[in-house]
Amino acid sequence: MFAALVLLLTTQSVQSAEFPFTLHKLKSDKAGPTILVIGGIQGDEPGGFNAASLLVTDYKVNRGEVWVVPNLNFESIIKRSRGVYGDMNRKFLSIPADDPEYEAVMKIKRIITNHQVDMVLNLHDGSGFYSPVHVDKNENPHRWGQSVVIDQKVIEARAFGNLEKLANNAINAVNSSSQSKRARFRLKNTRTREGDKEMEKTLTYFAIKNGKPAIGVEASKSHPTEKRIFNHLRFVEAMFEQLGISFTRDFRLSAKTIGQVLGQDIQLALFDNKILYDFVTPRKNINYVPLKRKSMIEFRANNPLVAIVNSEKNYKVRFGNRSVTTLDPQYFDYDNSLDEIGIVIDGVETLAYNGSIVAVSKQFMIQPIPGKRVNVIGYSKSGMRNESGLLISKEEIVSRFSVDQQAQKFRVEFYHEDKYSGMILLDFAKSSRMESAATTKIRAISLLN
Repeated sequence: MFAALVLLLTTQSVQSAEFPFTLHKLKSDKAGPTILVIGGIQGDEPGGFNAASLLVTDYKVNRGEVWVVPNLNFESIIKRSRGVYGDMNRKFLSIPADDPEYEAVMKIKRIITNHQVDMVLNLHDGSGFYSPVHVDKNENPHRWGQSVVIDQKVIEARAFGNLEKLANNAINAVNSSSQSKRARFRLKNTRTREGDKEMEKTLTYFAIKNGKPAIGVEASKSHPTEKRIFNHLRFVEAMFEQLGISFTRDFRLSAKTIGQVLGQDIQLALFDNKILYDFVTPRKNINYVPLKRKSMIEFRANNPLVAIVNSEKNYKVRFGNRSVTTLDPQYFDYDNSLDEIGIVIDGVETLAYNGSIVAVSKQFMIQPIPGKRVNVIGYSKSGMRNESGLLISKEEIVSRFSVDQQAQKFRVEFYHEDKYSGMILLDFAKSSRMESAATTKIRAISLLN
């Protein structure tokens, strides 16, 4: 099963049409090569960007380093477009300074040419099935799916310059365990420097010209997304093994497992944990979200493909090209005076952090907090505006006010006069633990400026 830890990544602000990509460095204590993996250069290729995202959230590197950019063309990913501003993978030979993607292209160029990077893997989804000979309209030399793409056989580099040999070794390793012919990869050499004008514009050829070995990986669009991700990760792992990258992962590598959990266990914190949601199967809409007045939304998530999109009257939470939920806001000034909350859980007194997930089995009581009003969302008692000091069971909370479809997770919000002070999230499905976004183990993220 995939890890369900809260891994707080970069803080992002929701601005119009601005979704910067992120760089994640998976480091180890043992020396080894540094491999850069890129996904999402084209926004309609979910196999590539989801595979790269799983490297960030569910892999640990034990030797060497793996740098991952899972969301290079993030706006196009969110909008299910190959390229909102044209094909980004044709902008590496030249790009005008007024192109909306100019800064992103310049930034990824700096990352690729960083002295530490030894090799680049660029993950794509391609049409049909590549074959060096014509088989049918879906399997022929003009298709790209299930191909491993090199621009030339070898390059001069400090390491890994024999691209053809490296690619074929990984292909053989993957194909030896492939159960069907159309799950097998084939090598495709575009011989770019011999006059392929289109491929001269690509990211991988930019890397090649700058002395960085680069390989493109094309999973077939004829396969469902989970199988594309599976095929990508099989090839990436085969490359890691021959390049000397040692790793472990938190799940069994199979298309079935990936399909079952893709986009699950999304955790989202807004405004420094003033709002915290934990989604497995979220409701279509979450109403009465107490957003900060006159402020752009700042958020953190446990997955780099999570984004919040301003939709005029509300905010759409996206996981890559998938919709997660819609946040319908109310606006408040914020109060920062609340840190801990006294709470009785199933008869046991304890303290919860503001902005934490609290496991409850049967019932709870929020202890009175001087100067603070408690609002259990979905609970009401005649004549009671402050719901502290009340012993409340799950059955007394209206299920449609939960944040999840299973009606297991409910919000408790705190207010100081007319100001919003924070919340805890009650989880009746997890009776054995209490997790805090403030104290849960955090996996570090590095950004290269």
